[in-house]
Amino acid sequence: MNKVETLTTVEFVYQALEQAASYLKRYGREETPARILLQHELGVDYSGLVAAMRDKIEDRQFASYWANIEELIEGVPVQHLTGVEQFYGRTFQVSPAVLIPRPETEELIEETLKLKRELFGAEEVQAADIGTGSGVIGITLKCELPEAEVMATDISEEALFMAERNAEILNVDVHFTKGDMAAPLAGRKWDIILSNPPYIAHHEASGLADTVREFEPHEALFADRNGLAAYETLAGQVPGLISRPGIIGLEIGSSQGAAVTELFQKALPDARVYCKKDINKHDRMVFCILE
Repeated sequence: MNKVETLTTVEFVYQALEQAASYLKRYGREETPARILLQHELGVDYSGLVAAMRDKIEDRQFASYWANIEELIEGVPVQHLTGVEQFYGRTFQVSPAVLIPRPETEELIEETLKLKRELFGAEEVQAADIGTGSGVIGITLKCELPEAEVMATDISEEALFMAERNAEILNVDVHFTKGDMAAPLAGRKWDIILSNPPYIAHHEASGLADTVREFEPHEALFADRNGLAAYETLAGQVPGLISRPGIIGLEIGSSQGAAVTELFQKALPDARVYCKKDINKHDRMVFCILE
């Protein structure tokens, strides 16, 4: 992207924010990251930024801030510049090796916790997170259900390193293990099995934002067979691993509700299988309930 930018004199924090937001808007980028990066640069939260608006900004701080703004223009996700993202009220570290956590995945957690109360009450459960990435699903489940035993798997060593780091920072005990899909879970039964697998069809890549397509790990985004390959694998593996009662929860693409529901209903004929929409009224989760 060819850019020629003449910076105006910046003395105060509010001027830095105004100039950055205007610059991002000019190049078709969202303006909110300008605030997030300025908070990151100054080491303050939102209220701290508001309070500091009339403070002077040091030249070195502005130079560092503007360098990150230039990265945003090129499409680098703001989370890769700050190194963190919020998920379920907690701060998780992220890197280019893992998917950036999305708010929709919080809804997978929310529905799982509701079902856990209905099926198990206060009983201790054994839970697994397949393809954990940064660890947000498994770690959040452990945070919300401290009595649960939680295992999380991933095929990527870099992802597992990040997940283990997040578990350490949040001071929770999750067992992480390397392996493909549900293979590491074999040999025992699980009360809850969750997964947010890759589900974007390869031909849909051109429709993704460049911030996703160019900067997030493709192995965690794309799947063969029109995005259904991972679900087909799981449908073959999970029935032999789930307890009765048991909960299977999967995040899906917005066009995959019928296909994934049918796939798991065939794999688990005695289960209650349903598709749940997210807050934006898009198909987003498939749950299988065994009672």
